[in-house]
Formats: sequence, structure tokens, C-alpha cells
Amino acid sequence: MRVLAAMSGGVDSSVAAARMVDAGHDVVGVHLALSSAPGALRTGSRGCCSKEDASDARRVADVLKIPFYIWDFAEKFAADVIDDFVSSYQRGETPNPCVRCNQRIKFAALSARAVALGFDTVVTGHYARLSQGRLRRAVDRDKDQSYVLAVLTAEQLRHAAFPVGDTPKPQIRAEAARRGLAVADKPDSHDICFVPSGDTRAFLGERIAVRRGNVVGADGTVLATHDGVHGFTIGQRKGLGIAGPGPDGRPRYVTAIDADTSTVHVGSAADLEVRALTGREPVFTSGTAPAGPIECTVQVRAHGETVAAVAELVGEELDVRLRTPLRGVARGQTVALYRPDPAGDEVLGSAIIAGTAR
Repeated sequence: MRVLAAMSGGVDSSVAAARMVDAGHDVVGVHLALSSAPGALRTGSRGCCSKEDASDARRVADVLKIPFYIWDFAEKFAADVIDDFVSSYQRGETPNPCVRCNQRIKFAALSARAVALGFDTVVTGHYARLSQGRLRRAVDRDKDQSYVLAVLTAEQLRHAAFPVGDTPKPQIRAEAARRGLAVADKPDSHDICFVPSGDTRAFLGERIAVRRGNVVGADGTVLATHDGVHGFTIGQRKGLGIAGPGPDGRPRYVTAIDADTSTVHVGSAADLEVRALTGREPVFTSGTAPAGPIECTVQVRAHGETVAAVAELVGEELDVRLRTPLRGVARGQTVALYRPDPAGDEVLGSAIIAGTAR
């Protein structure tokens, strides 16, 4: 089988590629160049897909004795991930750029190019499993990345492989060390790779024009002013520009964002509770939409809690009724659906949250 191994330069994708070589496949390594400007991506333990990561990936490919290439996806990454991230915040949403990158870059653009070039499978170092074409959680629940992969279609999953999903992370590092891979002890990447400073609010402020508005309390009282809704997200407690707690003496949180009027609403922790939500752009990983309501569990953050729910496709939207309320759910986040069996590890699908209700 011809395999294209997406090599980020980290330990997980390196071991994934190595395992495919061991399995006897014809493996070619590729690193995605996601920025045309040096220094525009984070480096060290806080980044991914940077220039230093490309060098690390090349060294691993040399050890594995496989061909290695760097593919330029900078223009598409800028349009489909960075621009989407900025415009989503302009609309008062809270997007997950890693979800968008997986959906539009690694398993759309990359996979399409791989298939066009005659590769059978795209291999990544994601912590997830595939069983009979069904996407499942990783064995290592602390590292599980099935949530950010829940946006993949059945066709994309048909051409995907996740060789490290059946192994806990400490064992992956030990395996890399045994293989003599220099990335064995490389820190995990985290945070947003295209925000070099780590200051998301400043990054957005440089790209979104000032649009002043009000911070409003639950009773309609104007409590403060702000320079734009992009500086806020649902559930935010600090940086609101408000002096002191609420009338009950307890902290206040961002409970709603109205981008049209540039209004940020704040209230109590109880006001953050959500019992229903709607989702746009639904995806079902089996390739077939359910014919009626389905019992499931849902997750709205990469490592967030799961709660029981009933989901139903109504027209082109997904309606989700939660058995237990969740707090701090924001438009723009992804809701992932899991099968509610004892294991609870099969991904049924996902949608982008378009609205919530108490």
C-alpha cells in the first residue's frame, strides 16, 4: 500500500510513520509548510509545523530511510484557517482552529492531493482509532483527539490511518527512543500555532478594526465599554473592564455576545447553562445521516466533559437537546456526537454550533 505520512516533526507523527514502514508499506513523508513568513508560526514546545519542526521531520525521515518532501500549503492555510478564525471572532463566535486545520487542510487539501498522486492512505500521528471505517477515541483518553477529527467525512476517513491511537503516550515516547528518533523527548505542541506571541486578543486586534460597544449586565445596565467583541468569549470572567462582582457578590461572566450591536452581555455562572443547541454544517462519519432522533453523548471542547443528549437532523441543521446542562457553550465551537454505549468511544458526527438555548 502506498502511504503518505504527514510528518509534523513531533514524536507522534514520527512513530506513526515508523510503524507504517515496519508494516511493509511504501511510505513517503511530507511536511506541510503553513506559513510563507519566517517566524510567523510558534516555535519550540508551543508550536507546530514551524521551520524547526520541518527540520526535525526531515531528520526522522532520514532515520527511517523514506523519501521526504515539504509541500507548501501556506496560502490555503491562511485563507481556510487564519482568515476563518478572524472572521469567526468578528461574528462573536469562538472557533477552534485545530478543527478547521484538520478538516480543510490535513484531511481535505492534503488527502485530495495524496489520492490524486496515487497514494492509498494518509497517515497522521493523531490519537484516535479506526475500526471497520468507524472513528473511535484513542486508548489514551488523556491524549484523545477524536473530537478534532469528528468533522471528517466517511470518504476522508476511508483514506486515513492513525497508527498511534492504540498506544498510551508514554509508550510512544519510549518507542521513539528505542528507534533512535531525536524527537523522543520533544515537548508536545499546544496553543495556536499562528499566534507567535501567544496573545490571541492582540493578534485579533491587529486584524479587526475597533468597533466600540457596551458591556451590559443582566438588568440592562451598561457596566463598561469595549473596543470590539473579538476580545471576548462565552464564559470569560477576567478582562471585562468591570469593577467588582455582581449584585449578589459573585463573579460575573460573559453570557452572550451580539456582534451586530457590538454588545457583550454578562451575568452569573448560572446564566451560562445551556440545555439545547443547534449546529450548522453537520457531518456524519458513517456517511449516512440518521433518519430520526438519536441518543448520544456530546462534547463541545477538545478535552471537555461529555453529557447525554438527543440529536436530530432537522433540514440542514442539527438540533441537540442536552439531558444535563453544559456551561459556557459558544457559537463557533464544534459539537461532537458519540455513541452512548458502555465504551462511549465511537464518533457519530459533528456540527458547528450556531445557536444555544437555556
